[in-house]
Amino acid sequence: MSSRKIYLYGGLTIIILFIWMYSDPDGKNEAFSERVKIALRDVGNQLLLSNQDSTSLVLPVIALAESKYKLSFQQQLSFLPNRLVSIVDSSFQRATLPNNYRVEVLQCSDHEVAYSYEISKAEEKTIIPCAGRLLPENCYSIEVRFSERPASFFRSKTLFYLLIFVILTLLVIDLYKRKKAILIKGSIDNFTALGRFNFYPDQNKLVKEAVVINLSKKECELLTIFIANPNQIIKRDELTKKVWEDKGVFVGRSLDTYISRLRKKLKEDDSITLTNVHGVGYKLEIIY
Repeated sequence: MSSRKIYLYGGLTIIILFIWMYSDPDGKNEAFSERVKIALRDVGNQLLLSNQDSTSLVLPVIALAESKYKLSFQQQLSFLPNRLVSIVDSSFQRATLPNNYRVEVLQCSDHEVAYSYEISKAEEKTIIPCAGRLLPENCYSIEVRFSERPASFFRSKTLFYLLIFVILTLLVIDLYKRKKAILIKGSIDNFTALGRFNFYPDQNKLVKEAVVINLSKKECELLTIFIANPNQIIKRDELTKKVWEDKGVFVGRSLDTYISRLRKKLKEDDSITLTNVHGVGYKLEIIY
């Protein structure tokens, strides 16, 4: 399997996995809220029963914020804090609610906190003060705030941004590999047949039966001129002008030196001859 396909399938797998894990966020949030309300109504019922009250009502549980809920009662009541802690813990466990939360008991008259405690997964962070002191009969409301929520695709921004980053990274890598492959293919396809050789001017090389013969820049330029004018005499002045003019210092024997090097590299093919036309120039003779 090609690298491009691996990246593509890997990206699709990640997308499908995230969609599967975090699909229907509104439904999950609503289900969580309903579980909290049911659990708190159960807490209210048990507190009333502990006060031998089986007739007064537990008022509707109100969602004050995304993770905060309020439990209220029709009548006054009294209870021990440790009883409240135990009831809340058992009700929340049955409802499979998060283990990190804070509970506050507020007085209805002035909304002052009569009692509060905090539960955490880390036992050293759990705080349950004065659990044995009775709260006198009064009108109370109980507020619960969760510090941990079920994962949600749209609310978990870190996961969302991570997913976007992964997808964009895979796309960039894929585009880079495609571009590189196109450039490589273009450079491979861009050759000129010369007898039994393939001449690659952009790569300064000759290839014969998978054998690579490297050319210098000047050799490549000279061979390009000869291939463009097969079996024709090209004057020395024309060659030196095209290859050396404005490109550096030209020494009298430079042309002859490069021609000699080209002959050696082309000698493997008898159908190609680089001939010296005395006093005039050179000719690339090709037998078709």
